[in-house]
Amino acid sequence: MKVINRVISLLVGAVGGVVAGALFKRVWKVVSKDTDAPDATDLDRSWREVLTAAALHGAVFALVKAALQRGQVSGARRVSGGRAG
Repeated sequence: MKVINRVISLLVGAVGGVVAGALFKRVWKVVSKDTDAPDATDLDRSWREVLTAAALHGAVFALVKAALQRGQVSGARRVSGGRAG
């Protein structure tokens, strides 16, 4: 059962990364009216813009990760009849 949980965790993590990346791009487009988020090495962008993008990026990824982990644990508890893990 631990192997199955590990495989599911890896798949959820991979899908979560893709979802978080797409969500960040959409949020950044709305927030900045720009299609591309700045890279830290892009000297044509301001410090404020680069750091704002980095903070937003981290927040979106953390939110998606927490939501997926919480859903995975809740699902495992339901499947196992109340025993998580």
